[in-house]
Amino acid sequence: MKIRLIWVVLLLLFSQGLSAQRYGKNYPGFEHKKFHFGTALGGTSTSYRYVLKTNFTSFDSVYQISVNSGPGFAIHLPLISWNVHSTFHIRTIPSLTFHDTEFLYSYWRGGERKTRTTRTQPTLLNFPLLFKANTKRINNFSAYAITGISYSYDLASQEDVDQSISDPIVKLKKHDFAYHVGGGFDFFLPYFKFGIEIKLTNGIKNLLIQDDTFYSAPLESLKSQTWWFSITFEG
Repeated sequence: MKIRLIWVVLLLLFSQGLSAQRYGKNYPGFEHKKFHFGTALGGTSTSYRYVLKTNFTSFDSVYQISVNSGPGFAIHLPLISWNVHSTFHIRTIPSLTFHDTEFLYSYWRGGERKTRTTRTQPTLLNFPLLFKANTKRINNFSAYAITGISYSYDLASQEDVDQSISDPIVKLKKHDFAYHVGGGFDFFLPYFKFGIEIKLTNGIKNLLIQDDTFYSAPLESLKSQTWWFSITFEG
């Protein structure tokens, strides 16, 4: 029901943008402002790029590891955009994001195949610095590419938590740095600009805390990887 409602809203906004093109430009002074402010709504899907140790199958008879991305969502703080040029912008949009990722380990024990799972559920404060380059506006539409870097701090980090021998966890470091690549489309409506954006964030830092437990021992490194889908509003 919620997904259907989102699609209805998107279709209404899109049709409004198309119909407005017949009557000239909406918000004609938008490009001439030096600074813009706004907000965003969004969802995420988070996984990890991992490297296994060359002899990982010797660790407790583990023969396969899968990392399954889970859904998440983002609470965006105010978007601030500096228009260096009508087609180039420097922006930031701090956010609080909630993620959920499953690690599935397959291993042999007593001649039988078994599986064991654990989850990571970081809550991240994200501080990005982004660079946006867009096409020249065609009536009430433009396309854009975006890139940049960010710093993240995990509010729910278990870095300092003592491990349980019987029920270990994958421990991740609190601090992360990442680079962003993505793109989207902007639609100019009568009183604001509405955007649809998809973006990939790849972590630079190895987040794994190696403590030689069942889950960490086979791994050499773990780096974050997040897909973002965002709807932006700027005035």
